Amino acid sequence: MPSLKDLKNRIASVKSTQKITAAMKMVAASKLRRAQEQAEAGRPYAERMGRMLASLAANVSSDGEGPKLMTGTGKQDTHLLVVISSDRGLCGGFNGTIVREARRQIARLEREGKTVKVLTVGRKGRDQLRRTNPKNVVHSYEDIGRKRLSFAEADMITAKVLEMFEAGEYDVASIVYNKFKSAMTQVVTFQQVIPFALSQSDAAEAQADEGQAEAKALYEFEPEEDQILAELLPKNLSIQVYRSLLESAASEQGARMTAMDSATRNAGDMINKLTLTYNRTRQAVITKELIEIISGAEAI
Repeated sequence: MPSLKDLKNRIASVKSTQKITAAMKMVAASKLRRAQEQAEAGRPYAERMGRMLASLAANVSSDGEGPKLMTGTGKQDTHLLVVISSDRGLCGGFNGTIVREARRQIARLEREGKTVKVLTVGRKGRDQLRRTNPKNVVHSYEDIGRKRLSFAEADMITAKVLEMFEAGEYDVASIVYNKFKSAMTQVVTFQQVIPFALSQSDAAEAQADEGQAEAKALYEFEPEEDQILAELLPKNLSIQVYRSLLESAASEQGARMTAMDSATRNAGDMINKLTLTYNRTRQAVITKELIEIISGAEAI
């Protein structure tokens, strides 16, 4: 049974931890608001640009081959996964879910006989994947958005992805990231970016937009659609990477706020239990001393 001093020291230690987790919760909550606003503000532009490119791509596909970023290399032998995680921990299962999805995709592609390369953004994802899949990790970035996430940082990552694509190092590129839904919910998202592809919902909206546009007017493009796509597809890739980084940043702060809130409440519960144990132990010691005094007095 622990002594009174041990219990008192442990209560003081848990109280110190509770102060730290409560402070981290408040910091994460303040950062979450700005990150959430940025993520939500970036969604309409990225989605609309994707639908516009899909509409242009539909016209190009019937006229010619189209840009390489849209048509791909004609093969699917080598895949590049851009895995976006965080540089710091204490954010619940945020990094764990991303790494599990990345490992699942790596295992699936390798079962199909594909070669998989991984480019990581964030220290936590890099470290975990290097332990289990060291041969797959080919490049990594750290401290992205440490002060404030900027488009220049997304452009830097995009430049590396395009450089590898032009060098023929892979055929298909996809992004794995957490999409922000709420402070308690983050959705693991797997999005193909090279060759250019839309989700089924975005493709349906693009068809609807195209139908409405055709009902209103016919458009002539100058320069031609393929030239417009050749200019816009690299920019769209930067925008999709930037959007993924914004979503991941908001998800990280939401997960950290939730995790620190749970840790603070758990620390409070532990303090209550330790205090109850301390009081019972102290009462038992007092009772024992009283019995010894009374027994000694009666013996005299």
